[in-house]
Amino acid sequence: MQTGLADHHRILASVQAWRGAPMALATVIETWKSAPCPAGTHMLVHEDGRFTGSVSGGCVEGDVLEIARQVIAENCFVIRRYGVADGAAWEVGLPCGGDIVVLVQNVAPTLFPGGLFGSIIDARAAGTALRIGTDLQNGMSRIVDTDEGDFFINSYLPPRRLIVVGAVEIAASLIEIAIGLNIEVTLVDPRARFLTKERFPKAELDDRWPDDAISARKPDMRTAIVTLSHDPKIDDPALIAALASDAGYIAALGSKAAHAKRTERLMASVMNADRLTRIEGPAGVAINAISAPEIALSIAAGMVRAFNHGLR
Repeated sequence: MQTGLADHHRILASVQAWRGAPMALATVIETWKSAPCPAGTHMLVHEDGRFTGSVSGGCVEGDVLEIARQVIAENCFVIRRYGVADGAAWEVGLPCGGDIVVLVQNVAPTLFPGGLFGSIIDARAAGTALRIGTDLQNGMSRIVDTDEGDFFINSYLPPRRLIVVGAVEIAASLIEIAIGLNIEVTLVDPRARFLTKERFPKAELDDRWPDDAISARKPDMRTAIVTLSHDPKIDDPALIAALASDAGYIAALGSKAAHAKRTERLMASVMNADRLTRIEGPAGVAINAISAPEIALSIAAGMVRAFNHGLR
């Protein structure tokens, strides 16, 4: 059994847009060394040649498109290895030093039933994970709850989420970056004049006090919580609620001195000093950021680092 885990947001959007059309689904089912895409990554191909996603850094997509045309025409599946030890791999341009194995299936009842896409979408909407196993002997995919057999199992996880506390200028840039990463964003701020759709048109807005807003959203390991307001009355309750949750990334904007004072304030409420180490303060990766967009970029990098820990 081999397993995969990747983001599938764009693939699912194309599935809905192309509903009813003949399609092929390419999946990375094995990687070695410097492969650019993790196992589980999809590339969806429309019968007319349009495609969404990628199975490499652009090296082998042309060959995969030809295979996709074949599997749609013949209602079959193909497994193909690309690597530097394979002369054919050089022909399609895979000089990166790694190997990948790609499975290409027709989207059809006997191979990858189209209804599985609906199951993935429903599971994501419900905030639950779904596992789909593909029998590598006959190319058939189905929902599985066991690891037994010669399966490639792809795990489809709920969307990643970001809760931003503080409707400030940095939040606008951070929201843009997060949305570009297919992360669902909620902006929390009880100050009505700050929290307006005109200033933040792309995020879901929540005007509750942050501890109530965070608790209601039940953060999990695929949730990041970042406080930006610089107002202890807003940020501190948010951090206390975040620390009581399973959030995968918690960060607070501010200097090292400001974070030290924040830690002193929180000690009385959190009780356990070890829990406070979950807060990344100052927030983000050190890149000598100065402007609001640069600070947002550093915070986004810290969030992605936390989300991907151990996965790549």
